[in-house]
Amino acid sequence: MKTRVLAAAVTLSLAGIAAARPAPAKPVADAAVVAVNDPVACVLQTLDAPASHMRPAFRDCTEMPVMVSLPSGAYQMGDAIGSGSGYESPVHQVKVRGFALGRYEVTRGEWAACERAGACITPRDIAADARLPVTGVTWEQAQQYVGWASRRSGKRYRLPSESEWEYAARAGLITQYTWGNSIDSACQQANVFDHSGHDANPQWNWQAQCDDGYAKTAPVGRFPPNAWGLHDMLGNVWEWVGDCWHSDYSGAPDDGSAWVEPGCRKRVNRGGGWGNPPTSLRITNRDGDPANARSDGIGFRVARELAP
Repeated sequence: MKTRVLAAAVTLSLAGIAAARPAPAKPVADAAVVAVNDPVACVLQTLDAPASHMRPAFRDCTEMPVMVSLPSGAYQMGDAIGSGSGYESPVHQVKVRGFALGRYEVTRGEWAACERAGACITPRDIAADARLPVTGVTWEQAQQYVGWASRRSGKRYRLPSESEWEYAARAGLITQYTWGNSIDSACQQANVFDHSGHDANPQWNWQAQCDDGYAKTAPVGRFPPNAWGLHDMLGNVWEWVGDCWHSDYSGAPDDGSAWVEPGCRKRVNRGGGWGNPPTSLRITNRDGDPANARSDGIGFRVARELAP
């Protein structure tokens, strides 16, 4: 379920419910959300975690995303609560090896650095604010970005697998949302389809009964992070992951790897977006679209391998 599709051959949709909220959280002060053209060789920067209980962070290059180091672990993947669809079952244990994940969704400014290097093309949906998540990029174009980031840094960047994404979103919790089980605080916690969104799109009628202050995408980091310091895992934009789309988890790998096969044309995206109601932002909710689909409701964040 997405918002307006920019690629002519693709049709995407939406659905709805409610919540309550006054004003968005204060922006996170982090220079990483704005890209800087740095012709100098990459130099690893170790960054402080936003809070003592959150995971350590680093950045390989000035113009590249801030990454959060996540630990190895095991969890039950899928809808154990019973509030979802058959797409989210069967529940199964997955063991995930430690990896790094972007603290934020890849921004328009970070994408622009890849454009300047000649490795990425200008997306269809061009955001003026460099702090906004890049949208209008296909799964295939996201591969261009991770390829450039790998060459630029000398490290292996990629899209996270679907099981890595859910592991990171949960951050050790067993709840429907990153903040708990209630939708009542959705507008305080994430960018959802709310009163602002409905004012801009009166033809849509599934808005939450609250206002997060954003009619469309919000600059990354404007809403509270999850327990591991990752922002916007739910809401803002759907995020491409590495897996091919499968209608359920029968036969899914249990080692944290992406579930792929040659020639698959449809790829998974997770997390819900600004055009969706809170029910679509459940951690276990999933969707898939053609790898060449573009939408103003889809972006991505990157993963990076860590040394053994």
